[in-house]
Amino acid sequence: MARCFSVRTLCLGLLIALPNALLSQQTKPRARDWGIPFGGTPGPLNAITDVKGIEVGQVTLIEGEGKLERGKGPVRTGVTAVLPRGKKDSDPVFAAWWSLNGNGEMTGTTWVEESGFLWGPVMITNTMSVGVVRDAVIEWAIERGYDDFLWALPVVAETWDGGLNDIDGFHITKQHAFDALDKAAGGPVTEGNIGGGTGMVCHEFKGGIGTSSRKLSAAAGGFTVGVLVQCNYGIRRRLSIALFQHPRCARGFRDETEDGEAEEGAHQNSPESTKAPPDGDGTMLACTLA
Repeated sequence: MARCFSVRTLCLGLLIALPNALLSQQTKPRARDWGIPFGGTPGPLNAITDVKGIEVGQVTLIEGEGKLERGKGPVRTGVTAVLPRGKKDSDPVFAAWWSLNGNGEMTGTTWVEESGFLWGPVMITNTMSVGVVRDAVIEWAIERGYDDFLWALPVVAETWDGGLNDIDGFHITKQHAFDALDKAAGGPVTEGNIGGGTGMVCHEFKGGIGTSSRKLSAAAGGFTVGVLVQCNYGIRRRLSIALFQHPRCARGFRDETEDGEAEEGAHQNSPESTKAPPDGDGTMLACTLA
C-alpha cells in the first residue's frame, strides 16, 4: 500500500488545569539519559502530560508469531487515547490541525477547522480501525453523559501498521478503545512499542509512540508545550538525531567487508515485513496552556 509521508498535527490550547494521576514509571532509558544533546528545557516528565490536565491511555495487542494469516495474526497493533481535559471534563479546548502532505486520515477535522474547537479525546490507531474507534468514542462519551459532545464528531487519526500487523484481520474492537479511554491518566507516558505505535516502523528501525515537553523561559511567557508522536515513516539514510546523522545511516547501514567493500542489505531487518518503504506516515499532537 503506497502512501505519502503525512504529518497531521493537532494543536490544543487548554482552558483549565486538572490534577495529574500517576501512571507506572517509565523504566527504559530515554534519549537524554544517553546524553543526546536536545535543545530546550523539558518539563518534569518530559512528556505531553506536563501540560496540566492532559491524560493518556493506551491498549496494546501483541499476539501470535510466524507467517501472516488474515484474521489470525500475527497481531501487532493498538489504540492510544489523549484526553486534553481528562475523563471528567467534556468542555472543549481551542484546536487546529495541519497536514504536511499526503492523505493520512484524521476524522473530525472539518469541524475543528470550522469552529476552532475540539470536543472530547484524540485517538490514534491503525488505518483499518479508524471507523470502529470513532464509533466507540461516541458511545463512550454518551454513556458518560457528555451532553456537550457536539454533534459526535470525534478526532481519530491513523497510521498504517500492515508491515508488522495483520491489519486486514480487524483485531481492534470497541472494547479496546473503551479500555484505552478508561485507562487514561496523567503522569509518565510509556513510550515505544505500545498503543497505536505497536506496529510502527521508522527509518527502517522499530518505531512507535514518543513524547516530550519544553518549558519556555519567563521572558517568553513560561508556558509549557507538550507533544506526542506516533512515527511510521522514512528510510535509514535520512535518519538524523539532534541534527546529527550517523555515517552508517547515511550510507544505508551497509557493513564493510575485510577488503573494504560494502555488503548491500547486510542491515536489513528480519522478518522482511519490517523493511520500511521510502514513504510512510505519522501523527503528532502538540498541546499547551498558552
